[in-house]
Amino acid sequence: MRVLSPRLGSQLATCYWLICLGLLSLSSNCEAAENAIGRFDATHSTAPPPWQLIRFDKSAPPTSYSVKEWDGLAAVEARAESSMALLGRKVEVDLHDTPILCWRWRVEHVLKSADIHKRSGDDYAARVYLALSLPDEAMSLTTKATLKIARSIWGKDMPDAAINYVWDNKHPIGMQVANAYTSRAQMIVQQTGNTQAGKWVEERVNVKTDVAKLFGTDKARLFLLAIAADSDNTKENVKSGFADLHFVSENQSCNFTPISKFNIAKEK
Repeated sequence: MRVLSPRLGSQLATCYWLICLGLLSLSSNCEAAENAIGRFDATHSTAPPPWQLIRFDKSAPPTSYSVKEWDGLAAVEARAESSMALLGRKVEVDLHDTPILCWRWRVEHVLKSADIHKRSGDDYAARVYLALSLPDEAMSLTTKATLKIARSIWGKDMPDAAINYVWDNKHPIGMQVANAYTSRAQMIVQQTGNTQAGKWVEERVNVKTDVAKLFGTDKARLFLLAIAADSDNTKENVKSGFADLHFVSENQSCNFTPISKFNIAKEK
């Protein structure tokens, strides 16, 4: 039997552990693979299931949604004409493994008379809506009682909490405020004004961090994601677009579809 020298044995042991670490690294990358939520096909005019129209207020006409090729990008076009409806889908996202939400959006212009602080102005040229289920310990008895009453009126699918990333008309990027109707929905100004209007803007947000900051828990479950343009309160007309919605891990880059650099604005 051939006996290995101590030096050669050490080198082989080092190679062995490097190979093991490499396999572990590959395994970690696979576990944190991109979770695509909204990559659309422009050969179809409508978003496929599980995407569906969601109407909270059926007295208001619904916003219309269609899939089109826009600047070489397959995207959903939202047209709001004194209307309100979400285009949403159920999702299965582990916010511990893939807490980063990436997407592209664009607006033709913001809503002039919108006001994030008032019910009469609770409209946005574009928004990304996330519905959350929270653990019992993250909600007070008062909150639970309020939700029970609300669900008796609006239906059992009303979430424990929600986050809206909105394209506002005037407030500063990064501002966080309760929705004008309920504190269970929190608004985060992700874009503002018309500076980036007419361009695709790339976004990257840490949903897990935002949930912990706004609702005091890291155990929330995200079960629905929706996109929207709404103008039922302001009675204005607006058009916006959404594309490339996906979740990645904290150490992964967003995976955006290449399009012309003249039609895109990257966030710093």
